[in-house]
Amino acid sequence: MAARPIKTVSVVVSAIDEPLPGVKRFVLSDQDHWPLPPFTPGAHIDLHLGGGLVRTYSLCNEPSDRNRYVIAVKHEVAGRGGSAFVHERLDVGASIGVSLPRGGIRTTDTGMNVFIAGGIGVTPFISTIRDLELRGQTNYVLHWSSAGVPSLVDMLGDAIAAGRVRLYDTRVESAPDMDAILNACGENAKAYCCGPMRMLDAFERIVEGWPDARKHIERFAPPKPVEDTDAAPYTVVLARSGKEAIVEPHVGLVGTLEALGADVSVSCGGGVCGACRTTWLEGPPIHRDRVLSPEERAQDVMVCVAGCAGSRLVLDL
Repeated sequence: MAARPIKTVSVVVSAIDEPLPGVKRFVLSDQDHWPLPPFTPGAHIDLHLGGGLVRTYSLCNEPSDRNRYVIAVKHEVAGRGGSAFVHERLDVGASIGVSLPRGGIRTTDTGMNVFIAGGIGVTPFISTIRDLELRGQTNYVLHWSSAGVPSLVDMLGDAIAAGRVRLYDTRVESAPDMDAILNACGENAKAYCCGPMRMLDAFERIVEGWPDARKHIERFAPPKPVEDTDAAPYTVVLARSGKEAIVEPHVGLVGTLEALGADVSVSCGGGVCGACRTTWLEGPPIHRDRVLSPEERAQDVMVCVAGCAGSRLVLDL
């Protein structure tokens, strides 16, 4: 049997600043100053904050910067507790576990890269744009809206000075006209969006007919979960441990896995962050995530929102 992959690495909080009230930026480093695991532009990591609390944040620094991970976190007063923990209890010198970076943004070389961001949703695009700038690629534009002064402009100084970033203060002007922007960007362009749910939903409607290769959506706020109270019970089997149990609709797959003591990290709980990605061996599962491609679904499943189309779901756990 193959060895289990490393799930987390230990880092220390080496610096914290607050570029704007309500937004803190954290620098995470190896305590012995070793390079951290590599990542691609726009990748994200899970912070394991203790007590089962896991939250996902985009990396803001460029991939060539292997000595640190930089994240920015907005304090969401009505959130699920992750940002409050990070803002109120995470201090310089604290040691935490973080997942290996995953995901990322693949830009196009043949056309324009059109980034549309709302507020703190700019974070994955900061990493991507910094990487493009370092590689001398200027085939991009960022449309970035915020209610007032944006929080991380210091990380995009060169891009702003060069006119490749359009800032929108929604207190005094309208948000970006996505219809006009996307309809004018050309057939070889690739469009990306990250921001509030309304912005993401509007973007998704506009690019619905586009090929998948030309659009990219970052969702960290999960949609309302689908409750299928009429679903039939099925058996979930953990192939590595041999444990199994019946998954009842009112408990769900995640609840059953927790009861079995399965080693699965759940962050968003809505199939958008990828933290709970697990290989399935027998099923097939019912996929409800917004992350995996059809090819990836042939072997992996996001268990936080998954069901089963048969009587038995075997997971590589």
